[in-house]
Amino acid sequence: MAESFTSELRREAEPIWAAQHRHPFVRGIGDGTLPLERFRFWVRQDYVFLIEYARLLALAAARSPDLETMTRFAELMQATLAVEMDLHRGYAAEFGISAAELAREAKAPATQGYTDFLLRTAALGDYAELVAALLPCMWGFSEIGLSLAAVGRPADPRFGKWIDMYADPEFARLALWCRDLLDRLAAGLPPDRRAVACEAFLVSSRYELAFWEAAWRCERWPV
Repeated sequence: MAESFTSELRREAEPIWAAQHRHPFVRGIGDGTLPLERFRFWVRQDYVFLIEYARLLALAAARSPDLETMTRFAELMQATLAVEMDLHRGYAAEFGISAAELAREAKAPATQGYTDFLLRTAALGDYAELVAALLPCMWGFSEIGLSLAAVGRPADPRFGKWIDMYADPEFARLALWCRDLLDRLAAGLPPDRRAVACEAFLVSSRYELAFWEAAWRCERWPV
């Protein structure tokens, strides 16, 4: 049986994804040792990232080739704006950060670069490139959540809640649906367009790793 396009992408991106799994930020969530200052930074930055990711999903819905795909991406956008961002608002409240403060958070360099790349791809790339660019976030978080859940819950309930969110079977089903969509789109693409979609997947994967590193270092602009 021939290898699927998304399996090929995952194989190509293995060194990047393996680095994510062993990153100290991810490991710190899993074993409960992540310093809360770094987790607070991640909550703030991921919140402003998700605002732009929701715009990406809206563009994916608007550019959808059929009604079913449009509906699924619209549902994903709503789930991002409501369920996932509610988790972040809950964390922020525990840390004394209001929703208004979250929304005003300035993007760190990695956040700015990643969201700019995603929205530029959504506006200028073809549809397969758009889907390839958005997939590493969804698929990667599902994979990390499931991997951490398999080891066991950390003592800190905040980290346990994080793992539960991204290890949820429904989240995994959404990632699988997005993979299946990209596989169908890639089936009709010439080799040069498949290569462009592959590069978009790899760039987003690199930004996912850069995002963990930025949160670990609490990255800010020099001036």
